[in-house]
Amino acid sequence: MRSLLTLLLLTVLCTSGRAQTSPAITSWLQNNTETGTYYVEGNSNLIENNVLVNCQQVEYSDDFVYVTATGIPAYPTGPFPDGNPSQAANQEGIYKLPLNPVQNSGTPDATVGGNIGIFINGVALFDYRDGVAWNPNTNALCGGPGNPRCPGGPMSTQAWNRDAIPAENDGFDCAKGHPAMGNYHHHQNPSAFKLDLEVTSTICNLYDAEGLYAIDSTEHAPLIGFAYDGFPIYGAYGFKNEDGSGGITRIKSSYTLRNITVRSESADGTDVDDGPAINGTYFLGYFREDYEYIAPTSENQDFLDEHNGRFCVTPEYPNGTYAYFATVKEDWTSAYPYAVGPTFAGVFERRDVNAVTEATTVYEGTTPVRGFADDASITVFPNPAADLIAVQLPGLVDNDFTVQLIDVGGKLVEQKSIRTGQTIAYFDTQTLYRGIYFIRILGGGSEVTRKVVVE
Repeated sequence: MRSLLTLLLLTVLCTSGRAQTSPAITSWLQNNTETGTYYVEGNSNLIENNVLVNCQQVEYSDDFVYVTATGIPAYPTGPFPDGNPSQAANQEGIYKLPLNPVQNSGTPDATVGGNIGIFINGVALFDYRDGVAWNPNTNALCGGPGNPRCPGGPMSTQAWNRDAIPAENDGFDCAKGHPAMGNYHHHQNPSAFKLDLEVTSTICNLYDAEGLYAIDSTEHAPLIGFAYDGFPIYGAYGFKNEDGSGGITRIKSSYTLRNITVRSESADGTDVDDGPAINGTYFLGYFREDYEYIAPTSENQDFLDEHNGRFCVTPEYPNGTYAYFATVKEDWTSAYPYAVGPTFAGVFERRDVNAVTEATTVYEGTTPVRGFADDASITVFPNPAADLIAVQLPGLVDNDFTVQLIDVGGKLVEQKSIRTGQTIAYFDTQTLYRGIYFIRILGGGSEVTRKVVVE
């Protein structure tokens, strides 16, 4: 039944003038009222953190957009069961992104540890790495908490760098994020584990969260962020062909696991220090160097280049743009290199700044949904339902909405909230009796009811 889930098309409503033609200005989720929540291990009740969620201000000049954000998402964060002692903390960030990014014509810039991009809710994007590498001198991992340090610093001369996705899966929260010294971030497609076709974590069972968006195999994925070279990042699905034709398809990584039995050379055949034996602990795919890039042919336009992007038409860029995609496998689990990397297509710079030092225009934000002027766009699915019911509101909302599940006799079964910066609420239907139920949505001075069947 999860394969029938469809969400989330982020509706970008632009104002006049410059903002109409620049998604780098109009796409950010702005908020100055709602604060975030988090879970702690052993407690499934949400705790308020009193930190504003999403982005607080967007301003722009002729060349740059400046985004002020806390780095705290509207969806709940935590817990992090691998023992991570940190919680998502206010980053008080200002990020300066180019409005007219250019592709790098020279040697590509490698992605780095820490922030390499920002999602539209102000949360950081990291690349594949977790700062741990194999040290051939000690035959052990080094560079991370609880591991010996590498000579000269972590990953200074190491050939085998650990991939955070398989190595830290047990430490991600329901939305596939975790903090580094308080800096909450995603390495991968920022959707909830429970909505993947193959669910690889049960953390959502106790600590439910939504994620930034959920995969919809029938719609072009939303614009979910920007890399530090200025190019946009999209979700997992897009137009099959670069010119916008061919229908909607899963956009695929061109990296594949190497056919190797020992770790003794790089993908290009260069001799390197030996890595650990391939076994149940250090399985193929545990290290970034276990992958090789195979360039796509002209017939395979839905495969990405070595940076995990392509030049293509998107809904926000009808004339085309270079864009990265958050790649997933057929089962919607994350596919290396996950979003951006291992090199940038454009010119990389650190984008966090201490202050805005030029004259700018403040962008007042997207037009929010007030009431239900577009009732038909409220989606309740799947219907009939077996495992869960998802309720999606259209567009971006600027106030809280209440979503109620009511049985045929009028009894309230369960109630959820959709907060500013969110669009989705879920109800678990596995324990419900079969029959007819109603979803009632209240907010913005309006009320809408939808009928749903539970099988």
